Amino acid sequence: MEFGAEFFVLVGFIVFLCLLGYLGAHRYLLAALDKRGEAIAEELEQAARLRAEATALLEGFEKKKFEAEANAAAIVAEARAQAEVLAKEAVERMADFVARRTRQAEAKIALAELQAAAEVRAAAADFAAKAAEIVLRQETQGAAGAELAAREIAALKDRLN
Repeated sequence: MEFGAEFFVLVGFIVFLCLLGYLGAHRYLLAALDKRGEAIAEELEQAARLRAEATALLEGFEKKKFEAEANAAAIVAEARAQAEVLAKEAVERMADFVARRTRQAEAKIALAELQAAAEVRAAAADFAAKAAEIVLRQETQGAAGAELAAREIAALKDRLN
């Protein structure tokens, strides 16, 4: 029987594998694979931990965001309420101010009316006195008439004022 090159390659390969098995290369190879598997498992565990931490952190931030939005909404609502109160107070103050100014103006008008009426009465009294003086002087001539006119004019002034 003739053995070809392929046969010797096969026998050499089998001898090489047996030699590797005898020397324990499979143990080193399996140990290296196990070590690599453990490293990968460790990395997966670390990735899972990091993912859990990131998820917890994200939940914390979302909770803080929700709380911040709620706080902001509460602050805005409170600011609106305060603005409404301030607006109502401003309207009340303005109405009070207008009412006060109106009362002051009415008081000034009433005082001016009283003063004008007093001035008109005084002017009317003066004109009436002068008219009475003129009429009495024309009707009464002499000393007795002058005395009577002066007395009546003084009395008329007292009565009108």
